[in-house]
Amino acid sequence: MATDILILNTAVLDLRSPDFEFADRLAGAGGLAKCATADMPPYSQEQIKAYVDAGCGSAGGPGNTAPLQARAGLQVAVGVNLGKGEYDGLDVQGRFFHDTLTANGVDMSATAVHPALPTGTTFIHEVPSGERGGITYFPNANNDFDFETFKPHVSRFAPSVMYYMYSGLSDRGDANGGRDLAGFVAWCRAQGCVTIADSHTLTGNPQELIAAGAPVPAYRLLEPLLGELDIFFTSADEARMIRNTLEPDNDAKRLDTPSTIKAFLDFITERFARQGGRARLFGVTVKNGAYIRYVKPDGDAGQTFFCASRFMVGDVVDLVGAGDSFRAGLTAYVARHRAEFLDGTLDAAAAVQTGNLMATLYVTSPLHDRYSLIPPFERMLAVVKGGRQFQTFAELTGALA
Repeated sequence: MATDILILNTAVLDLRSPDFEFADRLAGAGGLAKCATADMPPYSQEQIKAYVDAGCGSAGGPGNTAPLQARAGLQVAVGVNLGKGEYDGLDVQGRFFHDTLTANGVDMSATAVHPALPTGTTFIHEVPSGERGGITYFPNANNDFDFETFKPHVSRFAPSVMYYMYSGLSDRGDANGGRDLAGFVAWCRAQGCVTIADSHTLTGNPQELIAAGAPVPAYRLLEPLLGELDIFFTSADEARMIRNTLEPDNDAKRLDTPSTIKAFLDFITERFARQGGRARLFGVTVKNGAYIRYVKPDGDAGQTFFCASRFMVGDVVDLVGAGDSFRAGLTAYVARHRAEFLDGTLDAAAAVQTGNLMATLYVTSPLHDRYSLIPPFERMLAVVKGGRQFQTFAELTGALA
């Protein structure tokens, strides 16, 4: 059976605990710090396993996307580096990541075992009230992601969508100023894949940088990449920082959030999709939905419009992975409507609402079972197409049953 989605890079064990106060100091509350392997806290494999056994671990990166899509019935594969170790050939982090994804129906046959570097590990400071604490990310084996190693897997799976996670979080993946990744994306597109890559909040103090209008050097990696991608979605804060980095003298710094977002989508459409000839979907996510711009292959750049989520119900358990789960739903819809995307007839609002729905189901799920609420894709699609605005979580889950 044909593969719907192939997700590449950034295998990571996310560990959450009140013990990890050091993450706030390194990354800032709600921020992310990318750290060196040599600076990892000296937890032994036994100590990491104890956190996992206590329910403090979850599969991050593709673990926030691939199992949701597979549980919905899509054919999903993941290609990543995992660290070598004593747990059936993998370290604790890699074994947990691998087993979590395979248990949920994800094809992990594109796994590469790294002989020297451990599996990526993230320490998240657990704070009350559903807010995000500091996140310290140690890429480890993800830093040595080799595109040539994974090209044969792209050819083997021939996926409808190739989803790369993330620009800015892998030394080798980001080499040559981001041009290596851009070249790989162009190669995947030539193989027939619809391509998407994600970036991350690449700073520990986003609000300070936004207020100052300061650039974030890591976002310069997007300069060669954005022209090659078919789909790119980012957050409102990231949109400001990306614009301030790629166009430091822009005149949108003092606008309100909706105006800033619209100006950002105008900017990337004009700068990276001027040539036309193929469909592009750009978007900016906010708490209650997303602003989107669908560029048609005939060069019609359309207009930016806001798609408010109809699924803002339920109690948030944890917001880490909210953006990833949104993209899981979005790319699932595109994978199942690839021909429409390419010929310019995609129902872009439905694609975004599928992302909104999957994000709600993910962030309201318990940490020990983050995929439990995902129904078959056909049921999700029926709810999305039905147009109903839900008032309670019980109404939503009842409609999906």
